[in-house]
Amino acid sequence: MSNTKIIPVGPYHPLQEEPELFKLYCEGEIVKDIKWETGYNHRGIEKLAESKTFDQVFFLVERICGICSTSHPFAFANAMEEIAGVDIPNRAKYIRSIIGELERIHSHLLWVGLAGHFLGYNTVFMWAWKYREPILDLFEMITGNRNSYAMFKVGGVRRDIPMALIPEVRKAMDGFKPKLDLLIGAVMDDPVIHARTKGVGVLTHQDIIQFAAVGPTARASGVDIDVRRDDPYAAYDMVDWKVIVTGEGDVFAKAYVRLLEMVESVSIIEQCLDGLEKEPEGDTEVKVKNIPEGMGTGRAEAPRGEVFHFVVTDGGYGPVRHKIRAPSYVNIATFKKSCIGQTISDATISLAAVDPCYCCTERMAVAVDQRTGNMLYSGEDLLKLSHMKTEEIRKKQ
Repeated sequence: MSNTKIIPVGPYHPLQEEPELFKLYCEGEIVKDIKWETGYNHRGIEKLAESKTFDQVFFLVERICGICSTSHPFAFANAMEEIAGVDIPNRAKYIRSIIGELERIHSHLLWVGLAGHFLGYNTVFMWAWKYREPILDLFEMITGNRNSYAMFKVGGVRRDIPMALIPEVRKAMDGFKPKLDLLIGAVMDDPVIHARTKGVGVLTHQDIIQFAAVGPTARASGVDIDVRRDDPYAAYDMVDWKVIVTGEGDVFAKAYVRLLEMVESVSIIEQCLDGLEKEPEGDTEVKVKNIPEGMGTGRAEAPRGEVFHFVVTDGGYGPVRHKIRAPSYVNIATFKKSCIGQTISDATISLAAVDPCYCCTERMAVAVDQRTGNMLYSGEDLLKLSHMKTEEIRKKQ
């Protein structure tokens, strides 16, 4: 169509914290089609895992995503403990859940702040990121790190939360509650935010089913799913909480779900602290000497949705196959539906609404000629080329 113009978003763009290319096919201000290209961040995590010990894999998968760096260790631990046939102690379950929910809070605050920035509402951006700092301080207090916490291991956790530290965590949660109420009020009551987000980037209940979307993206469209409740792990079946679901499916609904999920996260953390106080001398791990031959699946509810790890073992010291699916891998594809028919100015916030993580999604199986669609190299061919180059370099040394 002669009137169609292509507007590239990426691969490097202020909207995106990581490189990815979106091509908006527009007629005037209206987006008529969208195509996206991956491959800028491929790091071969799954293949690397096959060369690591089980304990080393925890540190590797933490680096799949910088924002949800405990979600992948969570899912991997669940898979490994299924293979080993172990049930971790209650104290370890409470600690794992506390780390997981603190991460959910900091991830959702980061998203809310960025969403405000994309809309030109920088007050929300500054508030959300300011309120996120004490949460990161808690991580540093508990684990020694503001990110990549290195807390999980097969059979439990690497570090206890000392009883003397629990009042500090409670104090931080008490201080966060009024700030969260203020942030919720700012978003829920502002007419400009309503005008810019309601009816924008809508995904229907059926859209979610067709794209197999997960997390807040799905729950904002009335799909009542959450791994923490549907396939309980850690302490999530030991505390009271509720899944936040709404049905509008627009950008505002996704913000609503994330904001109220933070309220639930605070409640979960406080109940887990109660559990720790009831078992002050409880164990933090079960000793696991050997991992038998077998297959295990691990699921965890990351801030963006379900993380899935599939692990195959042969009785040795590391996985022989490790398959990972992050939530963004399915959520990003919904852009094809949510952005078409939107104006260019609304497409950017629709893109951001699913909180995409591009480094989580990278896969490279084949190289394809974009003009003809013909396959140039298979994954095996690419591996052979890499080996050949290595040999050439070795001969020159």
